[in-house]
Amino acid sequence: MLHILWLIFIVSAFFASLYQVFILGHLGAFSDVMDAMMAMAKLSVEIAIGLVGLLAFWLGIFQVAERSGLISKLAKVLEPFLIRVMPEIPRGHPAFGSITMNMSANVLGLDNAATPFGIKAMQDLQSLSKKDDTLSNAQILFLVLNTSSVTLFPISVFLYRAEQGAVSPTDVFIPILLATSASTLAGLLVTCIVQRINLFQRVIVLYLIVILSLLGATIAYFASLSADILASQSSLIANFLLFTFIVIVLLTGWRKQLNTYELFVEGAKKGFDVAITIIPYLIAMLFAIGALRASGVMDAVTGGVATLISALGMDTRFIDAVPTALMKPLSGSGARALMIETMQHHGADSFAGRLASVLQGSTETTFYVLAVYCGAVSIRHTRHVIGCCLAADGAGILTAILVSYWFFG
Repeated sequence: MLHILWLIFIVSAFFASLYQVFILGHLGAFSDVMDAMMAMAKLSVEIAIGLVGLLAFWLGIFQVAERSGLISKLAKVLEPFLIRVMPEIPRGHPAFGSITMNMSANVLGLDNAATPFGIKAMQDLQSLSKKDDTLSNAQILFLVLNTSSVTLFPISVFLYRAEQGAVSPTDVFIPILLATSASTLAGLLVTCIVQRINLFQRVIVLYLIVILSLLGATIAYFASLSADILASQSSLIANFLLFTFIVIVLLTGWRKQLNTYELFVEGAKKGFDVAITIIPYLIAMLFAIGALRASGVMDAVTGGVATLISALGMDTRFIDAVPTALMKPLSGSGARALMIETMQHHGADSFAGRLASVLQGSTETTFYVLAVYCGAVSIRHTRHVIGCCLAADGAGILTAILVSYWFFG
């Protein structure tokens, strides 16, 4: 799917450039497109190099968190809930640990660290499956929770915003938290309804009450703030939580008599590999998107949608960030590239730049996750997983737009 979409981008830009040259008489159209593609190729490498240190840092911290036992403790906290929404998994099964590690990596915004744990979780769940080539109910719910991507610390979004010159890169923290929570809750509810899981079990209700209470308290607190300090409070809380998490991880490792320094270095080494790995994907998508922008295709599409929205009497500022929302289910690298391109074109602190950042952090790359995780266990029949995942994506996108107007509008 992605390679077809990528080809469509490039071919569309080519024909749009032909239109500009032969119909509109803009003889520099092809020159503009080539300049944009070369600039984007250069930008891809600059972004990856700029991220090396930050990626290495967070992967190092996560390595200490895993080895110190924080992940396994979190698994025990979640097991009473997971065992009821995934009744196929027996109590104490290794799948709980791998599911928890995957969810923890997603909570921290470490997408690349989450993937190995997600594959391990699928393999653990596959050992319980009655049909080798068909997704089980537990696997479907795990995938829905994974693609809805509940994210407490969307670190990668912060990194890209900092790279693009945002004054306060973490000011999108609370909007992302609200959007991703809505996505996860919607995905959970839809999947449980489809799978006929009784959501009124006492333990499930208690967990949902706690989650919704925390979410409601967050909304109530920020609703009480004036618009001029709302974004700064979001930034303050984000940085406090990030620093607190780092201190807790390192102190826990020290109490366990671990060599936290060596563990940190071991995890940090992976940051270099991750940064190098993303360069080809960034180049591939950014140069295609740059061509779309320079050829006028993107402006034509967003302009058409804006005209329709305006005719309905609605605000049109969110249209500039819609390409990120539409790309996110198809390609993480494509959505990331569109987010970066939006910040480049409109500014990191513009409404469009912030909304694109919130959209990027609100859900995971649905079709990529399904392809990788199902492929890892040779699944051919996916049953109702795509519909449930897309329902979660829709809830996340709608919430992202609404809260961005609330915080930044």
